[in-house]
Amino acid sequence: MTIRVVVADDQRLVRAGLAGILGTDPELAVVGEAATGREAAAVTRTTAPDVVLMDIRMPDMDGIEATAAITCASAARVLMLTTFDLAEYVYGALRAGASGFLLKDVPPADLIAGVKVLAGGDALLAPAITRRLIADFAAVSVLPAAPAVTGAELPAKDAASVTDVITDREHQVLLLVAEGLSNAEIGRRLHISPGTAKTHVARLLAKLGVRDRVHLVVLAYRSGLVKP
Repeated sequence: MTIRVVVADDQRLVRAGLAGILGTDPELAVVGEAATGREAAAVTRTTAPDVVLMDIRMPDMDGIEATAAITCASAARVLMLTTFDLAEYVYGALRAGASGFLLKDVPPADLIAGVKVLAGGDALLAPAITRRLIADFAAVSVLPAAPAVTGAELPAKDAASVTDVITDREHQVLLLVAEGLSNAEIGRRLHISPGTAKTHVARLLAKLGVRDRVHLVVLAYRSGLVKP
């Protein structure tokens, strides 16, 4: 099945370049483009994409505000693509409901793979972003403040409220997800199949009320269940 993608960036040449890269893969189809955050939200409503490639700094409405509007109104998953890896952008994007975050210097093959990862229901963070998040979690006990956005907020839970609603096995899986392990790696660690690991992750998402693996990791640290 073809993965439908919208590309949002205020620079026409960048949009053309991204569309050209995605067009080299027969499983992907660019169904719309946008030059502003407001256009991105409008195009998403009319084209119903699976994934939106979203720049952060855009006129009219920035990428974080647009992400909040999109994730509140549709099932589209947003992959933030930017030259900036500043913490406030990362946290703002996560709070707005973004499912992935890559820097614009990513190789074309990794960009294509990232779109497919999001379309498949998983989340994605660039290694540099992951290192920044872990460093921040090691320095503070709660998720740092971010610019106010209207979008999906992470549920406020403490460790007890998390463990009360999940099984012992799901607790094990949650700890491994927080380490950054994939479903295959979790399966090897717990001697279960990748499919079973994926099922446990899906149940964790549903029980804890979070959108994807990235938000699951943030919740695990924020609740204090996982210590840096």
